[in-house]
Amino acid sequence: MKVLVIGANGQIGKHLVSFIRDHESIEAKAMIRKQEQASFFEGLGTETVLVDLEQDNIDAIAKAAEDVDAIVFTAGSGPHTGKDKTIMVDLDGAVKTIEAAKQAGVKRYIMISSFDTTRQAIQDAPESFAPYVAAKHYADEWLKNTDLDYTIIHPGLLTNDEGKEQVTAASKVDRGEIPREDVARVILATLENNKTIGKEFQIVAGTTPVKEAVESV
Repeated sequence: MKVLVIGANGQIGKHLVSFIRDHESIEAKAMIRKQEQASFFEGLGTETVLVDLEQDNIDAIAKAAEDVDAIVFTAGSGPHTGKDKTIMVDLDGAVKTIEAAKQAGVKRYIMISSFDTTRQAIQDAPESFAPYVAAKHYADEWLKNTDLDYTIIHPGLLTNDEGKEQVTAASKVDRGEIPREDVARVILATLENNKTIGKEFQIVAGTTPVKEAVESV
């Protein structure tokens, strides 16, 4: 399986590509925005493709995806950028990649979303955070209304702590933190497990080994 990692230069993306490098049956293709970002991936022996999620169109993304079997969307503006950046990356950028997957004939699509993207979460979010939640909500809904083999992963508060390779995963879990490294491990386990197709689940740090936790969702 060849996987296009969108947002590969982000922290989760870098962990994921690093883990895939050592996988016996999965290989990564890193989608990056700037040529100077390529050196990290070249050091891993990973193919790169230069596409700007904000500036480039659906055709450019579809071309980057034409030789892959799955797409993982790990890009994100983060909750502290302006509303314009949130719309262009977390909403429009996500939707463009979903449409590109359809255009390229790539059925498998994994979305890394926000912890809670329900309508109620939008209403409850602080004013500065609500646009981010709303963008994630509508991107998730767009994906769910396609015929793609999707999985939507909702991680808790992201940290840069060392991963423990253990998580709690379910359709609904209590709020908590999770190392970015373990989010990447969950993505890899999701790629390995077709039982996750058509599902969405939340993940936080826990005591269950990653593969076992993903198997249980």
